[in-house]
Amino acid sequence: MKLMQMADAVRYRTMTTAELRETFLLTELFQPGRIDLAYVDLDRTVVGSAAPMDEALVLPTDNALKADTFTERRELGILNIGGPGTVTVNGERFELDNLDALYVGRGNESVIFSSQDATHPAEYYLLSYPAHAAHPTKLVKSAELPRVKLGAPETANEREITKLIHKAGVQSCQLVMGFTQLAPGSVWNTMPPHTHMRRSEVYLYFNLPAGDRVIHMMGPAHETRSLVVANKQVAISPGWSIHAGVGTASYTFCWGMGGENQDYDDMDKLAIAELL
Repeated sequence: MKLMQMADAVRYRTMTTAELRETFLLTELFQPGRIDLAYVDLDRTVVGSAAPMDEALVLPTDNALKADTFTERRELGILNIGGPGTVTVNGERFELDNLDALYVGRGNESVIFSSQDATHPAEYYLLSYPAHAAHPTKLVKSAELPRVKLGAPETANEREITKLIHKAGVQSCQLVMGFTQLAPGSVWNTMPPHTHMRRSEVYLYFNLPAGDRVIHMMGPAHETRSLVVANKQVAISPGWSIHAGVGTASYTFCWGMGGENQDYDDMDKLAIAELL
């Protein structure tokens, strides 16, 4: 398991582009036939991927967790961004189509990932936080959920938000998770820019053409920097940092949060004119 140690808002100001990318960006997920995990010391987040092909993949524990099983003291959110697949939790099978999610509660000893067709494999995005209680494992079919429409074509940020794991839906300890789909011709996300010191946030950018990029803006409002992000890469956003971006094409991103509360609307908004 890769260990990622965050920089604070003071050290951040002196970091080079390479140092920013090494600290705040995950670039090597979704490798075929592998499970890849990273432990982020910010809110003790684990970010990862499982990309099964012909063979099923078993979620391992790691010495960094000091636990007998991965979810011994953790909850886990899973989003399938690939083809149809199956996640088996303690012997119970859950079928996940593209953009379906699964919440796995604390204390489940076995989590196994598989694809229905290796020529169009499932690709599972994994996001995990410590859990103080055990909640039921639950499948979330995204096609059955309401969408929240925001933005407008005139400002190139027309988009739909789907909430997967949140306090008014699937119960969790601290994990909040969903995805945002941009309409054709729209490229801006997360407007207005904001921070929320009570929670950190993790962004997976996907459904982005291979030759295109998202310019992910980060940092305090008066000290912004950017990360150039490719398809299926993950940006880590501390509570002191804004998190907004613009792409060279339309894309989808999964947002996930953990921290002090589960209030989706808990944010300190900033006017675009405040950014420097």
